[in-house]
Amino acid sequence: MAYSFHSLAFFCSSILIFKLISLHQSALAWSCGPDVRPTQGFVSLPFNRSYYHIQKPYDVPEDQRYCFIDGVHKCWVYSTDKPHTTTSQTLPRTEIAIQGYGYSSGVWEFEAYAYVPNGTSGVCIMQVFGATAPHASTLMLRVYNGSLTYYRAPVLVPNIYDKWFKINVVHDVDAAKVRVFIDGCLKIEADGRGGTSHAFKCGVYAQMNDSTYMESRWKDIKVLRKR
Repeated sequence: MAYSFHSLAFFCSSILIFKLISLHQSALAWSCGPDVRPTQGFVSLPFNRSYYHIQKPYDVPEDQRYCFIDGVHKCWVYSTDKPHTTTSQTLPRTEIAIQGYGYSSGVWEFEAYAYVPNGTSGVCIMQVFGATAPHASTLMLRVYNGSLTYYRAPVLVPNIYDKWFKINVVHDVDAAKVRVFIDGCLKIEADGRGGTSHAFKCGVYAQMNDSTYMESRWKDIKVLRKR
């Protein structure tokens, strides 16, 4: 059977697309699984209450927005809450602010298991604080309608409600790069945003289109530094 030029061109282009898709899937496979160890080459630092404090609405006691029971940190906040200080113009938050490991150079990593209940939306659950103005953060992981996102976009993981998932965030200050791993899979590598002082935070920090009630839970929080 004779093939026209257009038929052959379509066939060849289809083969090329298939190969490109296969290569893309292979690349993703290399960034996932048991052989991916985001913490390899890092040392885990001591972590206890002396290394963090709770940022919460200034007009309520801490135990009305945060608790730590059986190894699980629970943070919650309402869209009608006050900011964390009387002078702040930011939206409501209840965050575990890791002030004991502020850094300005080197390679640092945050690791923890997170849980976001159904209904929590329009919220930052983890951030790398510090950047060059007009930015305030180098990274934000947010939740919108059940999807975990890098800032507003792209979506890193859909359907994260009501299940524990592992977060690893690696910040290479000198190279100005930040990488996010979810359950051992590299989801994004993004450029840094400058700044001379950084710190990790996790919890709930209202963003645009926030739900009335926002909650996240955390366990096995670690801060690591590259050897």
